[in-house]
Amino acid sequence: MTLIIGSLLYVVYRQLVAEQKLQVEQHLISEAQRYQQLAFTVDRRAFAAQIRTADSRTALIAWQAGLELLGSLSIMPEDMPVLPETKDFPILVGSSEKIHILTGGIVITRYGPVLIATRTDQLAALITKFVNVALTAMALTILLTFALGYLFSKGLLRRLLHYNRLSERIEQGYYNTRLPVSKRNDEFDMLAAQFNRVLDSLEHNLHAVRGVTDNIAHDMRTPLSHLRIGVEQLPYYPPEQLPERCGELTDELDHCLATFNAMLALTRIEEGQQDLELTPVRLQELCDDLLEMAEALAEEQQQQLTLTTDQDCVISGDKHLLFQALFNLVDNAIKYAGQGAHISIRQHYNVITIADNGPGIPEEARERVFERLVRLDPSRHEQGNGLGLSMVKAILSRHHATIELGDNQPGLLVTLTFKP
Repeated sequence: MTLIIGSLLYVVYRQLVAEQKLQVEQHLISEAQRYQQLAFTVDRRAFAAQIRTADSRTALIAWQAGLELLGSLSIMPEDMPVLPETKDFPILVGSSEKIHILTGGIVITRYGPVLIATRTDQLAALITKFVNVALTAMALTILLTFALGYLFSKGLLRRLLHYNRLSERIEQGYYNTRLPVSKRNDEFDMLAAQFNRVLDSLEHNLHAVRGVTDNIAHDMRTPLSHLRIGVEQLPYYPPEQLPERCGELTDELDHCLATFNAMLALTRIEEGQQDLELTPVRLQELCDDLLEMAEALAEEQQQQLTLTTDQDCVISGDKHLLFQALFNLVDNAIKYAGQGAHISIRQHYNVITIADNGPGIPEEARERVFERLVRLDPSRHEQGNGLGLSMVKAILSRHHATIELGDNQPGLLVTLTFKP
């Protein structure tokens, strides 16, 4: 900032000096032309009279008329250049004993050389004042710059120290700590807002991990307790009952292993560790296979399962995983809609909807059901591991498809949209 102001002041100074020099030269040339013209129009005596009566406020004149020097100047310095060339020279004012600086030159007239000059020390004084003012302004600017820089750096340092203290709290495990965001909306505020969003995501993920851990502990505690009790009681069973009891314990163990295997499979799909066997998949054919597989399950619950297809669509995807996702949704509808429910599957180009007239899912829980091990049964006595919808969403995400849960009034409406 100081350099810019200094450069501007220097440019103004150069322009001021150039403008002064131009004005002086134009004034002297104008006077020279006037006296040259005067010499051609009047005789020598009249010319001398004009020199004697010349207004010194307009120009200072000196003309050597023989031995006498006429005009407002008492001297005619030697080596004065011919106008438009000019030269500065000093004169001493007798009454005030002051030295004035004049700028002038010689003009050749019909009656000989005439010195024409004008005072420039006043303009020089003006320029000197301008230089002094400019230097003062520069000094004040430098002081102001240092003062503002100090205050600004002190403010930045104070904010950085505050951010550092908050970061130490976060490092100590207080993940609900947030960096303050002011109304200035400067770079620090934008950085703090971005950092706060990262902390929000981190805190959400930590809560999700804690929730998953709690759900795993809750779900595994019962079957593992049954296994432990069953193993302790095995020595007391009659030999003929041992195979049956061992089979029951094996079923409990298989349920635990199935939960862990489902979580591992879900992680592989979400992280892209499982390669997709991409082939052209016709959605109509996928829905036909879905109806054929799920129809028997619906009949066991005395439910009506219908399929409506219209305008086929071919997508690129893993047919096995896509069928697994759709079957999971239909299986959930059969499981939770209740006996005698009506379940419909509709396919129109790249959109598949699965609707039932069961109890549905509350609106506030429709996003939460896609999280791992989340079950709407508070007692968690219903069969299942809470990974079905998480797996569905992971499979659809890998296929760039979306899933949306809505209200079927009554019941649940699931809408799948695929990318053609």
